Parts: sequence; C-alpha cells; structure tokens
Amino acid sequence: MLIMHNPPHPGEIIKEEFLIPLNLTITEMAKKLDVTRQTLSDLINKKRSISIEMAFKLSKAFNTTPDMWLNMQLHYDIANMKGKIDLSKVEEILKAC
Repeated sequence: MLIMHNPPHPGEIIKEEFLIPLNLTITEMAKKLDVTRQTLSDLINKKRSISIEMAFKLSKAFNTTPDMWLNMQLHYDIANMKGKIDLSKVEEILKAC
C-alpha cells in the first residue's frame, strides 16, 4: 500500500467525496450516520479522529470498509506526527539487520 507524504484528514474526504457531491448538510448526514451534528462537524473540520465506531458507520453508509477509514486516519496521524515526537531518550533495543 502506498503511503502519501501529506495524506488528507478523513474529514476532508467525507466532505469532498460525499457531503458536497450528495448535496447533504452536516445535519442531514449526521442524522443518517446516527451521530450528533457536532461529532460530524468536528470530524469534517479535523478536530476529531475516526473512531472504530465511526469507521463502521461510515463503511455502512458509503459501502466501504471500516479498515479503509481507520487506515486513512492512521496514515494522516503518522504523517502529522513525524518529527514532532522527541525520540532522543529512546534507546534502541534491537538493531536493524
């Protein structure tokens, strides 16, 4: 699987690939997903991550898989944390072969 250097937040994908093309409001989509408007708004505005529960709801609503949504979140999180975690005091336990 190809990992992009700057993958989009899953909320951006929801907005650009589903919300806008389907001409739905955040309130309408939140109701269809059985989540609060605030939860969906936070997700779309990158203030919230995809939870396992949300991944299952999105997968049913959009005929995708929970893995797709969780992998998208994981790739976003990894890309955004690179260089931000201080590893200077972490010791190598196993050396690379």
